[in-house]
Amino acid sequence: QVQLVESGGGLVQPGGSLRLSCATSRSIFSIYAMAWYRQAPGKQRELVARTTNSGSTNYADSVKGRFTISRDNAKNTVYLQMNSLKPEDTAVYYCNAVNVLRPQDDYWGQGTQVTVSS
Repeated sequence: QVQLVESGGGLVQPGGSLRLSCATSRSIFSIYAMAWYRQAPGKQRELVARTTNSGSTNYADSVKGRFTISRDNAKNTVYLQMNSLKPEDTAVYYCNAVNVLRPQDDYWGQGTQVTVSS
């Protein structure tokens, strides 16, 4: 089992920044791909950013150049740095971990609310 705990959400004005954190219950980055998803009201959950166990990254087109996913192996934590935030970034953000060797080992955090509004 892997527990994921997100933090760092909140209310921010357009153009502002936030950094989300996802703390994992144990060291998993060597065999787990980590990702951030988001779900806005009335919309499907969508992938925002992913980092694989080898460290490669990919982003949704809507956040490229504004968001950065990173991880701190010593702290067992993955981050999402969000800059130049827009109202359309408002959503609940979820951390996800998938075992690349056993994809059925798929874990989610509880989510953290990000609201971008003036």
